[in-house]
Amino acid sequence: MSLQTVLHLVGSPVDEFHAELSRLYAGASIAALDDPRRYRTRIAYVAPGGRWCFPDDLSPEGLSAAVDMSLPQALSHIDQLSVDVMVPQMFCLPGMTAYRSLFDVLGVPYLGSSGDVMAIGADKARTRAIVGAAGVSVPEGRIVRDRTRTDLTYPVVVKPVSADNSVGVSYVRCDEDYGPAVDDALAYGDGALVESYVELGREVRCGIVVRDGNPVCLPLEEYTVDATTKPIRTREDKLARTDTGALYLVAKDDDHAWTVPVEDPVTERVWDAALACHDALGCRQYSLFDFRIDPHGRPWFLEAGLYCSYAPGSVVVTMARAAGIGLDQLFADALAELDRGRTACASPS
Repeated sequence: MSLQTVLHLVGSPVDEFHAELSRLYAGASIAALDDPRRYRTRIAYVAPGGRWCFPDDLSPEGLSAAVDMSLPQALSHIDQLSVDVMVPQMFCLPGMTAYRSLFDVLGVPYLGSSGDVMAIGADKARTRAIVGAAGVSVPEGRIVRDRTRTDLTYPVVVKPVSADNSVGVSYVRCDEDYGPAVDDALAYGDGALVESYVELGREVRCGIVVRDGNPVCLPLEEYTVDATTKPIRTREDKLARTDTGALYLVAKDDDHAWTVPVEDPVTERVWDAALACHDALGCRQYSLFDFRIDPHGRPWFLEAGLYCSYAPGSVVVTMARAAGIGLDQLFADALAELDRGRTACASPS
């Protein structure tokens, strides 16, 4: 096997929170995939504000020692690296969309869905419309851009149209709480999605990886929710900080998340819905979808999370491990699938 140059695209031009989140996942991924016999690891880092650098590592010392570059300088440097594959590690909206598309222009292949597909996945209204048209159950919803009341019956869930990690998400029981919830959601964009609340039930996430050209559903991950005390998952259920201020992932212990046995009756129903979502959105190599399970066992689509960092703690990697697929194999499969897709595109019809 020839040595491949793997470029990890890290950071965020938007703000330090997204840059820190990116460093958290990317650092773990780079360490876990460290194999000099197979991969020549390189890092491209985009700092808040948009300046680039190419550090040896993601430590504060490594970042400060790296030469600061403009976009044209960075593109020239990337060309000199002879990159075989780019691994997207950016979680802000521009990072998931425009920066992926930039590598399309450069002709550098990358893992995961295209920037266009990521833009759809980041827009909850567009995503639910597409998967709903594919026959997947979605809660009834309305888009609002101010405090205008909808015709939906309480309780409802109010969330930003374009935001991740459950920021700006509220469970609303009455008119008194509705206005502040909409204001909170609109702080993260120009639109808020108001959805009918799906009674619990359960809440699960389904990951899909493509192997040998076929989408394969992984064991579900279930999350702590309670109809009375925790009707929805919030940002605090996903990310938190230590006493020293370091960012860490909350939903990685048995109190917050666990693997659903494959023989659980809900598994097949969620798998069917997830496969329909994957196909309808045009996902590549992997995908991830959240579902609410009502008291009758019916899955309802909540949102798509179309990213995988290949860090040991990332959700797709955790699910794959439960299916007996180690991280090294998961990454190798993704590279093979990328090659398969490129070969198919290059083959004459």
